[in-house]
Formats: sequence, structure tokens, C-alpha cells
Amino acid sequence: MIRKSLLVGVLSASAGFLFSVPPAFSQAAVGLVGGITRESASGKPVAEVQIVAHNLVKGTDRATTTDANGIFTFTDLEPGQYEVAAAKSGFEKSSAHVEVAARRVARVELPLAFANVPTRTAEKVDTSALTDRERQLLDRIDRLEGRLASMEAALEVKEIGASPAAAKTTSAPAPSVIALNTAAAAPPAAPPARVPLGAPLPAAAPPAPSPSPNPTGQSAVDPATSPVNPVAAPVDLVTPFADHDWTWLNGNSRQHDSPLDSKYFSGEFRADTFYVADFNQPRDHTMGGSSEIFRNSEVQLEDMSIGGDFHAGQMRGRILALFGMFSATTVRNDSSPAVGQWDVAAAYKYISEAYGGYHFNINHGLNVDAGIFVSYVGLFSYHNFDNWAYQPSYVSSNTPWFFNGVRVQWFPTNHLKIEPWFINGWQSYNRFNGHPGLGGQLKWTPKEWLNVIANQYGVGNDNIGLPNRGRYHTDDSIEIKYFDKPGKGLDRMAFTFTGDLGCETGDGVTCHGSKQPYDPTTGKGGPKQAFLGWMAYNRFWWDRDIWALTLGGGQMSNPGRYLTLVLPVNGATAITGTPYFPAYPGASMKAYDMTATLDWMPNQFTTFRWEFGYRHANVPYFSGRGGSTPPGGNNGAPAYFVCGDGTTSGSGILSMAQAACGSTGIWYPDLRKGQATLSMMLMVKL
Repeated sequence: MIRKSLLVGVLSASAGFLFSVPPAFSQAAVGLVGGITRESASGKPVAEVQIVAHNLVKGTDRATTTDANGIFTFTDLEPGQYEVAAAKSGFEKSSAHVEVAARRVARVELPLAFANVPTRTAEKVDTSALTDRERQLLDRIDRLEGRLASMEAALEVKEIGASPAAAKTTSAPAPSVIALNTAAAAPPAAPPARVPLGAPLPAAAPPAPSPSPNPTGQSAVDPATSPVNPVAAPVDLVTPFADHDWTWLNGNSRQHDSPLDSKYFSGEFRADTFYVADFNQPRDHTMGGSSEIFRNSEVQLEDMSIGGDFHAGQMRGRILALFGMFSATTVRNDSSPAVGQWDVAAAYKYISEAYGGYHFNINHGLNVDAGIFVSYVGLFSYHNFDNWAYQPSYVSSNTPWFFNGVRVQWFPTNHLKIEPWFINGWQSYNRFNGHPGLGGQLKWTPKEWLNVIANQYGVGNDNIGLPNRGRYHTDDSIEIKYFDKPGKGLDRMAFTFTGDLGCETGDGVTCHGSKQPYDPTTGKGGPKQAFLGWMAYNRFWWDRDIWALTLGGGQMSNPGRYLTLVLPVNGATAITGTPYFPAYPGASMKAYDMTATLDWMPNQFTTFRWEFGYRHANVPYFSGRGGSTPPGGNNGAPAYFVCGDGTTSGSGILSMAQAACGSTGIWYPDLRKGQATLSMMLMVKL
């Protein structure tokens, strides 16, 4: 009863404080901190307590005193990391670490224990037992926090379930309630930055377009100085995936602030620069067989993306322009531009995401989008800033990074997303043959420490010139956070496991293999053409998520090589192929890899990364010292063997090429079975 009465007092005082904030605050680059001090034994408020907010970076202090109800406020703190300490004669000192952000409110509780008296652990408050009056107070606080978080002072917040404001972003927005800043306080949920989960029904606060593992006002109290456990904060049970902190997930951005946010447009900027040292040291600096690393011993701009999300009413729109290595390497792995006319590859090469859509207030939200959107298959995000590792394993690196078509995102509950796809094909701008691709994703988060994602694909005929060859694929992942104790030491531990199974059937191949040779008259028989693989990663965070270490790897078996990346020998692409590493029924490809990744994340916008990786295949596949460039450079005919003098043989059949080259013989690239790399990256996202 004491706890419940105290909570009512805190809510009332907090509401009074929030509603008394001047309107000018919404335009100022300052943050607010409000809280309460109370006896740890009885739970009673403590008046006339000296409160000091110490800026941990600048070393400056701000001081105030609690009122008769134990309430204190700081209304104009510079954004940054603070230690908020409480001191009064007869009590032991209590403190909490708080992250203050512009136009955000952080609430903190500072329990005080009598000097030389053992402290009692406070129990968590069951928010389900709140009265209607208490819930009304919470709702009023949430609404004002939404106003403070918006850069538009006059932003209208309508009743939940009726406002189109939820269509503001393509991802599940951040929650509308800010948790208490106490030991082990879990940050509210925030969305994956570019893992589109769809804009759900409106919450009281405007949604933030990207998450952070340490959201504003959510920093944990140092366990060494905090005498009690936290009081549970109210949570948003309407917005999908907004009732917990999901920033620990692989493929999710760890941000919560959007410096480029505005009323109708939420901007996004990404810069990803890398340096990779290949121990094979190819002399032409060219690396192959990867969707992430391409040039050896050079500083390269991998991804420069500029764009963002449009949101007006229930309209949705997104554009993310793509520059850097990705603008060339992504397109070269799609063979569908070879179908028919028009230069589709040039039309799309500078776009990673572009679509328009509409949000419906059905259940917890329903979105319909059409255009190009980033694929989820393989768990890892297309953008490396969001991932636990830079070079993902084969089940992610070799499976689609984008789809072109229509998707529907339906949220029947706040923990479930059902998303069907109608698309042109498997990572293709165009449709290869007669059938479009069908697929979808199911995302389920039954617990705050558990995430399940299941991706399915089928029906599409995704091989040029083979109209009867169908493709099927399933990609399923589970992510588990098994340790979560924020502090200066080890913060969190989590692991992911992904399994892939796929195959092609028809036009000379089968899913399970046949003892009978292919019979073109019946279409039956033929060798096995399949994909089987897995990957697993474990991540450790420490020092309040500033540092992280990820260990992982995986394996794949891909007979037929239909999902194995084409090597860039003599400028080869997915359209041309290469005779030096052909894909054909019965071709063998088995490989494994492992990585160790160290991240330093000084703030939510920047990641410094170091990564060691090793990959191995059962056939020569990785660039060796001699490289993959013919003498004199590419000759413009990558589909044919190259003669010893660098000219083309004019044939992809070895015997005919040998006859054409004569005494010069055939040139061969230097390919090895193994590859070890040491990489360094600097990644920025706003």
C-alpha cells in the first residue's frame, strides 16, 4: 500500500512538473531530469536532500534540493552523461548514472539508506494493478513527453488507435514511456534501423526511427553505488515490439535519437569505410566470394547512404540512396537485368531502398508497401552498422539482400508480425521467367529475451533460360539474450542461431538427387541441387555497452553452386558467369568460416570495429597471390577462357579454348582454398 501510494505521488508530482515545462523547451537543445528520493526501508519520501548532477565529460555540476515530497528537477541540462547523486546527513550517499538527451525527459529514483543500517531490497511495482486514475496520469505524462520529443511544438497527439502518426517510420517506433534510471533498468524497445518492421498504430509519443542499446534516460545505476533494485516502469503495450529493449538483436540499429527528424521527414545518413588486409595478398588487390569485402590493403568506402522516411497522415514513403562499393557490387550479383531490354541495373544501382505505402489502423497496425526493400533473409542487416560482425557467414552473405515487389506487414499483436511478399524473384530487379516469387516473414517476440524470425520463399523460376526450374528456400533464426546486468563490467550476453535449407528442381536438377540421369522428354531425373547451411554467433557487451566482442561462424553446402557468389575473374558478373568457377548441375561447393569481432562504440552514432576472419572451401575459391585479373587487365569477355597473352580465347569450353590460344596456353587465376583476413572499419549513422 505504501508503494502504491508513493507511486501515485510520484506520478502526480511528475505530471505537475512535466506540464509546467515552458513551451520553449521543445525548441531548445537541453534535456530534463526529474526524480524522487525516499527511504530505502520505509519507502517514504525524503525532503531537503542535496541533489548534484555531475557532467561526466565536462566535469561541471548543477545542484538543487528536494521539496517536501522528495521531488527534484533539473530543467535545462546539456545533453550528455551525468551522475546524479543524493546526500543528506544521517543517510548514505546514493547515485545513478543518467544519459541526458535534447528534448527528452529522464526520470530517476534515488533510495537513501540510513547510515550504518543494512538496506532492504525494494520490490518491483506491479503496474497491472494501477487504478484508472493512475493510468490517466501515465497517459498524460506520455502525451507531454511526445510533445517534448518532437521538434514541432504544435504536433497534435490523438487518441491511441485513431491517429495516423504511427505511419511515420518503416520500423517499429520507440516506446512512449521513458523508464526509471535505476540499476538494471531495461531501456524501452526501439526498432531495427533498416530492418523494416512496419509503422504500427500510434503511440502517445512520436516514434523514433532507430534504436539504441542505451536510450535517453535509460542508463543504469552503477551497481556498486545503488542500494536497491529498480521500480518497474510503465510500458507501451500497443505499439508492436515497443514494450522491451530490442537493441541487442543482431541486425538492429542501437540508436534511439534521430538528429535529422522533423514533422514530415525523418532523415538518415550512413557512412561505412573499411580496410581489409588479406593474408593471401592478391597482387591485383581484388578479393572475391564475399558480399562485404572486395579490395585488399586499401581504404574503401563501402556504403554511403543518404535518405530517410516520409510520413504525412497515413502515407508512408522511404528513399535511401546508395553510393560507394555497394552501388557496384550489389548490382553485379543480380543476373535479372539480362532479361529483355532497358538498362535496369543502371536505373537501380544507386538505390538500396525506395518505396511508397499506406498504413491502416487495423489491430496493432497494417502496412502495404511497394518498391524495393531490404530483405531479411540471413538475419544480418544489409547495413553493417546494425550487425554484430562485418563479414557474415555464407547463409547470410549468399542469400538475398533486397527484393523488388510488394509487401504487406500485419501486426495482429504487439509481439507478432506476419509479412507476405509478392516479388519479381530472388534478389532480382526483374522477373527471370514466367513465375513471380512468393514468400514472407514471421517475426515473434514472446519474451523480452527471445526473438524468432522465419523467412520462406518459393514458386519463382529464378534462372535465365530455364523456365521450368523452381526455387524454394527457408531461413529460420532464433536469438536469445541469456545475461542482462547493466553496469561497468559485463553487461549482456546473447547468441543467435540460423539454419537455411533450400533447393531447385526441374530442367535437369532435383531437390534430393536422382539415380536416373535427366530425361528432357519427361523433365525428370538429374543431380541434387540444394543449399544447406547454418551460422551461430555469441556476443558479449561490457562497460555500459561501449565495448562488445562477437565470436561466430558457420558452414554451407551448395551442390550446383546456384547461390554461390560468382568470382570476379576478368570482370565476371552474375550475368556473364566465369568458366574458371562455373555453376552447373552436380558442381561441388562446401565451405565454412569463423570470425572474431571487437567493437568500440563511444556513442550511439559511431562504431569502430576490428575483425579477424578465416574462410575455407573444398575447392579453390579465394583470391591468391596471383590475383584474378588477366595479363594486361580485363579483356571484355569474362564468359570465355583467357589466353596466356591476355587475349580472349572466344570459348568457354576448355578444349576449344586451348586450340584457339595455341602456344600461349590458357591463363588461370590464382585461386586458393583458404583465406585469412584482418579488417578495420569506421561506421557512422545519423
